[in-house]
Amino acid sequence: MASTYTTNLRLTKQGDGDNPNTWGEVLNNVISLVDGAVASYTTVSIGSAATVTLTENQGSQDQSRSAILEFKGTVGGTNTSIFVLIPNTPKTYAIRNAVSANTTASDAVILRVAGNTGVTVPTGGVGYFLTNGTSVFSLNSDGIPGLGTAATKDVGVCATNIPDTSLADIRYIPTSVSSTIVAEKTFTASVIFTSAVRFEGNVSISGAVKSFITTLTDAASIAVDFNDGNLFLVTLGGNRTLAAPSNATAGQTGSIYVIQDGTGGRTLSYNAVWQFVSGVAPTATSTTSAVDLLVYSARSATVIDAVMIKNFTR
Repeated sequence: MASTYTTNLRLTKQGDGDNPNTWGEVLNNVISLVDGAVASYTTVSIGSAATVTLTENQGSQDQSRSAILEFKGTVGGTNTSIFVLIPNTPKTYAIRNAVSANTTASDAVILRVAGNTGVTVPTGGVGYFLTNGTSVFSLNSDGIPGLGTAATKDVGVCATNIPDTSLADIRYIPTSVSSTIVAEKTFTASVIFTSAVRFEGNVSISGAVKSFITTLTDAASIAVDFNDGNLFLVTLGGNRTLAAPSNATAGQTGSIYVIQDGTGGRTLSYNAVWQFVSGVAPTATSTTSAVDLLVYSARSATVIDAVMIKNFTR
């Protein structure tokens, strides 16, 4: 029975009665090849060729069997990308890309198997790559296949590596799903929320609370959306009615600046949801450019209590 070779690492499988008087020598060679597949360090030179095919030998030393590869040489100029072709058999590689400085940002060393687009080996970096025989995957980008996506790794954002964590101090939380923070956190820089924030406990503030003034669109019926803020301003360009506010919530408070335009004499009436002291709606100051302040508090979504402070001037 003649000797054969293993599928992935191409190791000699001696046949019965094969290699008389050299059987031990062949076995020692197999052990050396296994040693190389587990721990050898091989340098692969890259130059002007568009594709560099790693050597792949049956039963003898080659490049593609090595556990660790170092790419050296240059890329760029004639070929902006150089492809390193590995065998179409399952294998893992630790790779150091020591290729000299690229001439442009698009220059790249790409690891691939035949029929696959491959993945870029980061310039100057050390990465871990694997192939299932038909595709190549990089731990630097999408992780080992089957262990999740970027949204579920939940290891934070780090420039070069995964940060150290412990069971007592898990500092990174998922950003793609709801989660609960149970310990106190201190922010030493600005924090920006782009959606609604709800506080269900006591809120203590030692600095200023600053709100923006939202300018309302002047119209026969002036629309107010309480989701836009707490402070508003409108300049009356004619006789107007203040409409019922949308998105009113019990407990919301704020104010509306009511300003006469350059003509003056504009009147302001109110939708029935606006309630006033003794049921008497206030009359806006009529002089040119006069400034009044309508202070409100939402008793419910359909009842807004308000009082007008009139004619701010000096």
